[in-house]
Amino acid sequence: MARSAAAPSARGSATRPDGGRIIILLGPPGAGKGTQGERLAADLGIPKLATGDVLRAARRAGTPLGLEATSYLDRGELVPDSVILGIMKEALGEPAAARGVILDGAVRTVPQAEGLQSALAGLGRAVSAVLVFDVPDEELVRRISSRTICDACQTPYTGLPPGAPCPKCGGTLVRRKDDEPDAVRTRLAVYTRQTEPVIAWYQTHAVPVIHIDALGSVDDVAARVRRGLRAVE
Repeated sequence: MARSAAAPSARGSATRPDGGRIIILLGPPGAGKGTQGERLAADLGIPKLATGDVLRAARRAGTPLGLEATSYLDRGELVPDSVILGIMKEALGEPAAARGVILDGAVRTVPQAEGLQSALAGLGRAVSAVLVFDVPDEELVRRISSRTICDACQTPYTGLPPGAPCPKCGGTLVRRKDDEPDAVRTRLAVYTRQTEPVIAWYQTHAVPVIHIDALGSVDDVAARVRRGLRAVE
């Protein structure tokens, strides 16, 4: 069930002097992490790494990373830790990440959290805060199964059917296999089993964990995100 308000579960500084903010976005698929991550990235002036976008780009390009990830993504399963950690390490080494970065979907298991902690420690940096976006499961199934994406520009849409032209570029809208209702339920089950323990892991490592009620308008949720981050500054 979604929380009624942003609720920090640990205290700490959301701003780090040693390389800027490292903010992790957690939450089940369809919770709005991507949209809110973009808003937050613009507000803070730091880049957002959306692991799903990076993996799908590698998949389209036929890279070794994309080939490795394809079967997992099509079944609605999580990509192995080694692939996710490789992407994070590359992103954190880019000059654009020197002032901070928002990681969307990059930490989904405890081993990934441990791997990220180790990588950041080597850079003299640390996770600043974890934002957890809460939405009831049935609402998530409804949201995701009604979503299509352009096969050319990858812009997502809600309410436009597969086969329709993309309003942005004229490409064809498709529904990804991992957005079908049964695949969505599989993804949610995987999230519950593998990702929720990450929340407890960060709490025990004194990282601020902020639960965000992700129901409502984009502006309403963005306001809750801002309040949550202010509460741990």
